[in-house]
Order: sequence, then structure tokens, then C-alpha cells
Amino acid sequence: MIVYGKQLFLHLLKHHKEKLEEIYLAKEVQKDIFNQIAKVGLKIQKVDNQKAQALARGGNHQGFLAKVKEYEFATLNEIKKSDYLVILYGLSDVGNIGAIVRTAYALGAGGVIVVGKSQNLAIQGIIRSSSGAAYELPIALCDDGLSFINELKQVGFKIYAANAGGKSAKDFKFTPKTAIIMGSEGEGIPNKVLQKCDNILGINMRRDWDSLNVSVAFGILFDRIVNG
Repeated sequence: MIVYGKQLFLHLLKHHKEKLEEIYLAKEVQKDIFNQIAKVGLKIQKVDNQKAQALARGGNHQGFLAKVKEYEFATLNEIKKSDYLVILYGLSDVGNIGAIVRTAYALGAGGVIVVGKSQNLAIQGIIRSSSGAAYELPIALCDDGLSFINELKQVGFKIYAANAGGKSAKDFKFTPKTAIIMGSEGEGIPNKVLQKCDNILGINMRRDWDSLNVSVAFGILFDRIVNG
């Protein structure tokens, strides 16, 4: 798997050297950065921009690329042992998923569960859009969201869904055993899922507007859940 971009590359270099398999540089880099790369002990391959563009499939590589080990997803059993979980139900946009992962990690989530067709999940894009936070926060895949919600309830979790018209998060006192469900960009959360939730959360709009971007809405709600 190829990752690219200066920020992500340097994050892996600093925190996850063991994930690196091959290193490609398409530009001259600062001496201190080059020395850090050299300490990893891998051969540094210098490539021209055409080769770099091919490796990055046209993405903005900024001269920094690496082949890394395949991403290791957490298991659902591992995730259930954590607090403050985030369930992404049917989301497909890697930019939104990555942004949610980044915010979830920053605010103290214990894990993210992506419900949907796991074989279609573009984890490379999620890693990139999360700025590497996907390596810091356990992410699990789930094909049967309804069954997993039942499992969470059995181990003491309260399940909240983010949906238009929901109650203010200020009306609740949240415990660490809380899971919040965010729905897909187009279809939202299925009714059969909403019916299994303990409550529905919403964001009060002061101006007439239909909705917020899902990653923005998540950030607002999750901050209120963990910080009051």
C-alpha cells in the first residue's frame, strides 16, 4: 500500500517506523529530515515526478511517498472494550471518514466502527485525510450494524444517533459507555437503526439551514458528549 504527502509521511516516520517498507523521495529534502529517514535503515529510492505521480495515482505527494504494511483493522470484540465509540453507518466519503477519525482521536474516542460494505472501503484515502490519526485510533469494520448495536447494549452502552430534529446533547449526562451513530451523507441513518437507539441527538440551528457536513456535525456533538 502506498501512502504519500509530507505530513502523513513524517507522522509515520516519527511514530510508526515499523510500518514502513519502502521509501521514495521525489524532491530534495532538508538535511535533518533526510537524516531521520536514513535512520530507519531502508533504502531511499529517489524517483522523478512522473514515477511519483504514478505511485500516488495523481495525488499531491509533495515529494514524500512510502510503501507501508497493509492496514490492520481492530476486531469488534476489541472495540467493545473501549469507551466513547463512534459508529459510521453507511458513510462512503473518505474525506468525511478521515476527518471524523481525526476529530474522534483528538477528543478522546476509544474507537471507530465503519458499518457497510467493507470491501469498498478506501483505507488509503482515510489514512491520508485523517493525517495519520487512523494509525492512532482503532478502526473496525462491521457488516451487520444492527447486531453490533445489540452487542454494545449487552455490555452496557447507551446508543445515540445524530439526526435532524433530535434533542440537544445538553439535555443528557453521558457516561463513557456511550456510542454515537453518524449516518451517510445522502441517506442518513436507516429507521430500523434509529428505533434501536436510546435517544436521538440534534444540533439547534440559529439560522434556517438544512444541515451541516457530517464531519462538522460529529465534531460539535462529540465535543458535547465528552466535555459537556
